[in-house]
Amino acid sequence: MSNIPVFLPYFTDEEMDIAREALELRWLGPGSYVKEFEQKLADFIGIAPWQVVAVNTGTSAVHLGLELCSVGAGDEVITPSFNNISDIQMIRALGAQPVFCDVKEDTLTIDPDKFEDLITEKTKAIICIDYGCALSDFDAVKKIADRHSVPVLYDAAHSFGSSYDGKKIGSFGDVVTFSFDPVKNITCIDGGAVIVRDEDQGQRLRHMRLLGQEQNQAVLDQNQRGWRYDVTGPGYRYHLANLHGAIGIQQMNKIDDIYANRQRMFDTYDRALEGIDGIVKPVKNAADIMPFIYVIRVLGGQREAFMAYLAENGVDTGIHWQPNHGFTLFKDCRRGDLSVTDMIGDQIVTLPSYPELQDDQVEFIAQVIKNFFKQKAAA
Repeated sequence: MSNIPVFLPYFTDEEMDIAREALELRWLGPGSYVKEFEQKLADFIGIAPWQVVAVNTGTSAVHLGLELCSVGAGDEVITPSFNNISDIQMIRALGAQPVFCDVKEDTLTIDPDKFEDLITEKTKAIICIDYGCALSDFDAVKKIADRHSVPVLYDAAHSFGSSYDGKKIGSFGDVVTFSFDPVKNITCIDGGAVIVRDEDQGQRLRHMRLLGQEQNQAVLDQNQRGWRYDVTGPGYRYHLANLHGAIGIQQMNKIDDIYANRQRMFDTYDRALEGIDGIVKPVKNAADIMPFIYVIRVLGGQREAFMAYLAENGVDTGIHWQPNHGFTLFKDCRRGDLSVTDMIGDQIVTLPSYPELQDDQVEFIAQVIKNFFKQKAAA
């Protein structure tokens, strides 16, 4: 019998049917399904369709977002060291350097009290990223960034579908990026989006995602190709495929179901894990959050033994993420005090987290966790 996996994409017959339709259409590049997916994202967030630029991955979205912040060679970007490696690699890809900041111990998001001292004349952007079931303190980050005239790239890869202070994530901020990879709140198989505030920015990114080709977007949206175009700036092969856009459409059609099941999953975990000595549960710091991953902290240097015990008892686990300042490539990067990051980097464990995870499975996982600590206490 296989273990309970950490992630499982939430697919039903609707995704299978629309995928078949998209393949039978025989138009595999950017096309009508991508346009419809962008429209659904815009309607859900409450913004204009031109503000949504769908791309092939969340990493591509961050790359383009940093381009909008004019990040280039010799610049610096302040980011939590506790961040996905993709953000750090994109900073480096533009010839800039990451500057590592610490996170808050409760939410594991960037600590506004610790990054202002890291700002210099080289600072071109600040990355603010949500994590797991918690939102970053965006207002505090933006207030400090505005004081220094530095744009904020809001990486919302973990928080699509959530709201901050009554506003949907994506409806505010300088530049916002989403990820729709296989394990996110919604998936396109792989995909991402950049949310812009200016129509010229949107037009620029639509050209950039097609190798800089200034093609007629209306023609592409009708599953046709324009053979004559100009190229006036840099570009990348970052467009979203029609098949992936089709999957995204059906995921958006069941967004309320996904939201409800992720909320249920979080609440069941929270009750089942109450009062267990040896772990710290995650914080969900707003009511209207679509929980992504359920990450606990295992105390007392027991993480490896904990993960091994769960695996032996039918439960897979993960680690999201390793702090970036520990990697060889980034060990010499400038940084501030990272005491919280260093501590939690050796404690975090991701438990199975996906909409189809049933309450009895969560209860089983909780019992395995309780058994681990009982066994340790008896030893």
